[in-house]
Amino acid sequence: MILPQYMYDSPVKLFVLDFGLFKVHSNGRVIGICGYLIETRTGRRILVDTGFPAKYAYDIAKASEEDNLGDFGEVIALTEANLPAGQLACIGLSPADIDCLVMTHTHIDHVGGIADFPRAPLVIGAEERSLPRPLYWKGGQPLEWPDVETIVVSKDLDLFPGVRLLTTPGHSPGHLSLLVSLPNTGQVLLTADAISRPAEIEGRFAGSWNEEMAIESAERILRIAKSCNAFVIYGHSPEQWPTLRKAPQFYD
Repeated sequence: MILPQYMYDSPVKLFVLDFGLFKVHSNGRVIGICGYLIETRTGRRILVDTGFPAKYAYDIAKASEEDNLGDFGEVIALTEANLPAGQLACIGLSPADIDCLVMTHTHIDHVGGIADFPRAPLVIGAEERSLPRPLYWKGGQPLEWPDVETIVVSKDLDLFPGVRLLTTPGHSPGHLSLLVSLPNTGQVLLTADAISRPAEIEGRFAGSWNEEMAIESAERILRIAKSCNAFVIYGHSPEQWPTLRKAPQFYD
């Protein structure tokens, strides 16, 4: 399936968006919360993920208590500048400029702004969308599915030429990763949380929603990356995060 309006389009820029920093209590690991903006040759913009809910930018302590987030970790840096609108603004864009929203999955650090783009079709894994509500966090599932045009993905497909969606269940039921082909950088694999960091591979994805599926998905997308010599961007790698170009810089 290729969206008809994108039939003759292709990606030309990939922006890495900085949605804040999070500290995992069990090991003290500090991770970046990232999203992406893909800009096409014809000027269309595809947003990938939306970070934490906006309430974290205004009162981290209160928001964390509401969501019972403290059992896992803490948001240590998140302001209005780290919300989707703030990250888009540093590129000279606004939420109204988004033509399509891709959700890799619906955990709290990715799904926070899912309802903030009412004119943009939502692209999401079929198993994820089949849930009664977005996964959010174990403290509760306060979000509802937005009333927007929704495209569900049940198998690998090309969203449009140069952007391939890969079904990578394991971290969550309907997780998606993306393979983006850029003019100069070449192939870029956005693993999202299918592989949050290389150490997760050695740990055999312990604690995942489905560890066996997570292992299979990770091995498969790494084979794809190797076959096309892709630059791999992990979902939450403490080592890689400081080295990535962040918006307004981009990969092309």
